[in-house]
Amino acid sequence: MKLSTKFDELRSRNEAALLAYVCAGDPDIASTPAIVDALIKGGADIIELGLPFSDPVADGPTIQEASERALKAGMDPDRYFELVASLDVDVPLVCMTYYNLVFQRGLDKFVTDCVNSGISGLIIPDLPAEESEGLAAACSTNGIDLIFLIAPVTTDERIKMILGKSSGFVYIVSRLGVTGARSDVTDATSQILSRVKTDIPKAVGFGISTGEQASKVVAAGADGIIVGSAFVDIIASGDNVNERLEQLAHDIKSRCKAE
Repeated sequence: MKLSTKFDELRSRNEAALLAYVCAGDPDIASTPAIVDALIKGGADIIELGLPFSDPVADGPTIQEASERALKAGMDPDRYFELVASLDVDVPLVCMTYYNLVFQRGLDKFVTDCVNSGISGLIIPDLPAEESEGLAAACSTNGIDLIFLIAPVTTDERIKMILGKSSGFVYIVSRLGVTGARSDVTDATSQILSRVKTDIPKAVGFGISTGEQASKVVAAGADGIIVGSAFVDIIASGDNVNERLEQLAHDIKSRCKAE
C-alpha cells in the first residue's frame, strides 16, 4: 500500500497515523513477524522497519542497542529483504537505515529490493537532501517515497528545499538530539509544525512514548505520530512482549484522533 493512500484514508476519518518503529531482527529474526503483527493489531497504521547499521548516528542508546542485538542475531540486508517479503500485512512498510548500506548494495538494487519486498518508503537520516539526487531518481523511477527529516533548527529556506524533494510524508524531528523516549513535548514541536507549510503529511518523531504526548502533537497539527524507543524498550525487556506492544500501540493510537 502506498503511503499517500493510507494518509488519505486516515484524513477522511479525521485521524492521525501511528507509525511504529522496530528494528528488524531484534531480538532475533524469527521474532520480528509476530512483533509487527502485534503492533498492527494494536492499531499501528504504518510500520517503520529498521535495517540495522553498526553506527546509527541519529539513534539514542535504546535503538543503538536494538541494532546491536539484531546484527548479532545475523540481520543483514539480504536477510532483511527476505524477512520483509515474508510479512503478510495490509499496511505500508517503510525502511529506515543509513546511507552506507544503500550505497554498498547499489542505489538501483537497493530500491528494486524495496519494491520486490513490499516496502513503500525510505528514511535515510544521514543522507542530506542536497546530496540525494541519485537515490531520489531511483526511488522516483520505482514509485518509492523518499522521506527527509526537518528539525527545529532547519532554516525556512532549507525547509522549502526539502519539501520540494519529499514524498510520502515529511519526518518532523520534535527536538534536537537523538531518538529516545522523553517525558514531555516541547514548544519547539508546535513551532516547527507551524513553520512547515505543505500538503505533504507531517509525521512527528523523536521522544513520543505516550498517548498523552501523541494527543498534544496531533492537536499541534501533526498528521502522524512516530513512536520507536518506547516499543523497542518493551522488546528489550523480553517480558510479555507482544501483548505489551499491542497494548501500547492501542493506547497511543486511541489518542490520534484530531479534535
